[in-house]
Amino acid sequence: MERLSERAVDAADFRDVLGRFATGITIVAGLGADGRPAGFACQSFASLSLDPPLVMLAVGRASTSWPLIERTGRFCVNILAEHQRETCAAFGRSGPDKFAGVPWSTGEHGTVRIDGALAFVECELEAVYEAGDHHLVTARVLALDAREDGRPLLYFRSRYAVGAF
Repeated sequence: MERLSERAVDAADFRDVLGRFATGITIVAGLGADGRPAGFACQSFASLSLDPPLVMLAVGRASTSWPLIERTGRFCVNILAEHQRETCAAFGRSGPDKFAGVPWSTGEHGTVRIDGALAFVECELEAVYEAGDHHLVTARVLALDAREDGRPLLYFRSRYAVGAF
């Protein structure tokens, strides 16, 4: 008997259907062992646990930034505001200096905070699991804060979107 999980799911259909779930966009950033910032755009981010405070994110296995961040074990999840489309685009591309022209500061736990972000969550790596073409990362929250003003930058059907709240 064929199991449902053994049926092939068309990649285009998968992307189309799941693209109808609006997500926020984040920049995951930290300092590499050499002290230089590293980061990548990530839309697969969520809270996981209140006690202890944990978050989770999915990182593409092909990411060249994640290994630099993973080695130090600390990073900041910067939740982007609606005006940060260009920042998101810069971090969504491959390249040696994604931080060119992007103002940032060092967080209290040695992470990288993107200026103007709607919120930040400083984290310490808990565990990394293999999950298909991604790594599923869990992390303990060390510090967090949010602005009272602004709206989030969203991603819906492969395009940027802004919600009315």
